[in-house]
Amino acid sequence: MAALDQLLPRLTKQGYRFTTVSEGIGAPPSTVAASAGTRWSGTALRWTQTGAGWLTEAMNLLLGVALLLGVARLAVQVVCAQTHVRRVRRRKGPRRTVDAPVSVIVPAYNEAANIAATVRSLVASAYPTLEVIVVDDGSSDGTAEIVERLGLRGVRVIRQANAGKPAALNTGIRAARAELLVLVDGDTVFQPDTIHRLVQEFADPTVGAISGNTKVANRRGLLGRWQHLEYVIGFNLDRRMYDVLECMPTIPGAIGAFRRQVLLRVAGVPSDTLAEDTDLTMQVLRAGWRVVYEEGAIAWTEAPSTLRQLWRQRYRWCYGTMQAMWKHRHALREPGAGGKLGRRGLPYLTVFQIVLPLTAPAVDVFAVYGLLFMPWSTLALAWTGLLLLQGITAGYALRLDHERLGPIWTLPLQQLVYRQVMYLVVVQSVVTAVVGNRLRWQRMDRTGEAAALVGAGTTGR
Repeated sequence: MAALDQLLPRLTKQGYRFTTVSEGIGAPPSTVAASAGTRWSGTALRWTQTGAGWLTEAMNLLLGVALLLGVARLAVQVVCAQTHVRRVRRRKGPRRTVDAPVSVIVPAYNEAANIAATVRSLVASAYPTLEVIVVDDGSSDGTAEIVERLGLRGVRVIRQANAGKPAALNTGIRAARAELLVLVDGDTVFQPDTIHRLVQEFADPTVGAISGNTKVANRRGLLGRWQHLEYVIGFNLDRRMYDVLECMPTIPGAIGAFRRQVLLRVAGVPSDTLAEDTDLTMQVLRAGWRVVYEEGAIAWTEAPSTLRQLWRQRYRWCYGTMQAMWKHRHALREPGAGGKLGRRGLPYLTVFQIVLPLTAPAVDVFAVYGLLFMPWSTLALAWTGLLLLQGITAGYALRLDHERLGPIWTLPLQQLVYRQVMYLVVVQSVVTAVVGNRLRWQRMDRTGEAAALVGAGTTGR
């Protein structure tokens, strides 16, 4: 075709004439006028082809952006994790030991399966002065009676009509005697040194709250292993990064320490979002306090054991996080710790917890298209490369948390199944928010499996 542009003009100058076959043999014209229907179908075909070309280019661009953001996120996480490791090593030098009295508050609603193990682990803590306050929030399964029958010294039970977890926490805060408070979920088990390690950062007077290291206890089976990897790779790597960037958005409800004066200043635990832990942490930052992460303060918690329970839990988490982000959006314009949350933490959450998950299903559809119509080798190479990068990151994160590398073998299946579920949870949460529906608290049914595993000394390490 390129040669014709040169050949035809040259031959025309030499006297040659070019025409159609029909005209050359003296036959009637072979062209036939197209009907209106034919013209419309041809135009539609042309538009479809053009649109498909644009869509393919857009998806290629989206894939490139997603890959670039993913690699950039992993790079930032690893760099910040290294920085955090160096900071922890420096902090291990001589410094004042924090041994002030601590009040541990345990909000409990129908926690009969785990509450005994939780309270026993708290009482067994290697900490000099400790009181445990269990706030029974209208349980119907005998949770309060179980704690009372234990007869443990230093444990108080407060009963109230069912009013929700934030109200139970605020009841405990009002009743606490100590100036340092530790908030614990009713399905969580502490190690003997957890509380001591958790509160040591209060030696810095600028620290208002401390996040501990939450680990999945019931990590048997694929679903348990997938959540274990998510906690170690996602949550804990992120917390190290947030600590370095000073914009920690969430102290998990399973393990967090607060100064009493800080909680009083922010008017206690808020109840107007479904992610009260995220909402509270953001309020602490906006009040001007530092929030840090203590990786050595370990809490073992029971993760959802069924896909339905997981969906309900993450749906509430995601929707509640979006509520908290919208509530604290004005942090973008604030100075100090609140500004760091607004200009570092909130954009990160927006991009990686909302925008990317929303676009991910389209990327996966395009991947299926690529399997059907593109060279398999190219797609397989890209997917293998990305999986290898995630595997290296997983290995690094597991080593940081002193965990075994065994669960890495489930990573490919996690990307094919678990990741899709998490993306769809984000899609449903955004749709719920956009249409203005109200989401009620989604409580997880407890099995007691985590308490049994930890009590038997099989924590999965």
